[in-house]
Amino acid sequence: MATAGRHQVAVLVLPGVPALEFGIAAQIFATDPFYEMTVCTDGGPGPVPGDGFTATATAGLEALAGAGTVLVPGFEGVEIPPPSAVLDALRAAHARGARLVSICTGAFALAAAGLLDGRPATTHWQYADLLRRRYPRVEVRADRFYIDDGDILTSAGVTAGVDLGLHLVRLDQGPAAANRRARFLVAPPRRTGGQAQFIEQHRAEATGDRFAPLRSWMLTHLAEDLSIDVLARRAHVSRRTLIRRFRDETGTSPMAWLADARIDRARELLETTTTSVERIGRLSGLGAPSSVRAAFHRHLGTSPQEYRTLFRHGGPSGNS
Repeated sequence: MATAGRHQVAVLVLPGVPALEFGIAAQIFATDPFYEMTVCTDGGPGPVPGDGFTATATAGLEALAGAGTVLVPGFEGVEIPPPSAVLDALRAAHARGARLVSICTGAFALAAAGLLDGRPATTHWQYADLLRRRYPRVEVRADRFYIDDGDILTSAGVTAGVDLGLHLVRLDQGPAAANRRARFLVAPPRRTGGQAQFIEQHRAEATGDRFAPLRSWMLTHLAEDLSIDVLARRAHVSRRTLIRRFRDETGTSPMAWLADARIDRARELLETTTTSVERIGRLSGLGAPSSVRAAFHRHLGTSPQEYRTLFRHGGPSGNS
């Protein structure tokens, strides 16, 4: 039974829920006296198979009817929508005025219910393209840790759920409470940048081989002044043909792919060397240190120095 005066949080667990995401929900809400958390699932109380563990639900979908916040962690098999009863319960909770929150691939459940249509949302960067393809009416923003769109909030992969959870505490109880919770979790109250800095590589994967030799050549000549004319001559095609067919293979233009490849090279150097940002700019083709900093802020939402501090292990870092 709900306790009067406490904010009711219903955590909707679906089969394959990751242990860490379920644990984040528990750490944020189950140990805070401001909240009362209920674990619920389709089918009523009982065990729910998670990813390497078993979660125990204490309620069925009826718990969503009285919750002020409904939180959906990730789940497996996102290519298949959750059961219709789950989607109906999510729609009813939203229509009633509940705040809907997702962690990682939990966004797929909200999207399947039609609740993200025409709205900005995020998910784990590895699943962002799939979310775009399956639900084209969703405005997917893969570079964000979390998105607060008022009554619906979505977060990126796994630990971004901590960022969103602290944001919810900040909204509900104020900055001091969020800071206390962050200290308890040994987490920053706010992280700078976004999940773009965690993406393995920014340059697009190719679906064809016609320009594979050109792309390989570009990766070994990043420091050079590469124009579209230089690339077209190298590929023995016209500018127009190169642009059209390169986009067919990669989904982007040659120059945009080149810019992303230069970011990838600079990131690699920051992570694995103590080379100065000035030299990294020359080696990657990004240019002067000011240009490197501008590119990092534009693409990753952080500075080269902050990126190096986050990802480089051991040894003194270079100057930025």
